[in-house]
Amino acid sequence: MVESNSFENCRVFYVHQGFKSLFILLFLFYFFMITLNTLCKKQQRKKKKFKSKAIDLMGKPQVKGICVKVFTKTPKKPNSAIRKVAKIKFSTGKRKDVYIPGIGHQLQNYSVVLVRGGRVPDLPGVKYHLIRGKYDLLGVKNRKSSRSLYGTKKK
Repeated sequence: MVESNSFENCRVFYVHQGFKSLFILLFLFYFFMITLNTLCKKQQRKKKKFKSKAIDLMGKPQVKGICVKVFTKTPKKPNSAIRKVAKIKFSTGKRKDVYIPGIGHQLQNYSVVLVRGGRVPDLPGVKYHLIRGKYDLLGVKNRKSSRSLYGTKKK
């Protein structure tokens, strides 16, 4: 019932405006395929809700975890390297593979680490990164640039 009233109001408005409004309507219909219903709607479109791709963090920016296993993986087809990866048990109870950024690390089993979201494009199934310089994972030595990403203090 509300929609029909708003349509009636819209139609009456365009009739009272005269020839100029008719020309505008024809222009809109012809070039943009806009209908009267879309012109009369007062509601805005609902915005899409953001879905996090790092779902095991349960909406938190970082999660504490315990290292279960440290191992290496090889990347997908065009790339070739040995990437350092760890299996981490999150404080939420989930176990996931997590990438260890930077050159060198001293992670062992039962090390306490901090995990953030962020996938590694050439490692399938790895959607998380470890944060360097927090808990048992020390920062990268002799790092000059991008020190905040690798937990290195200024010398």
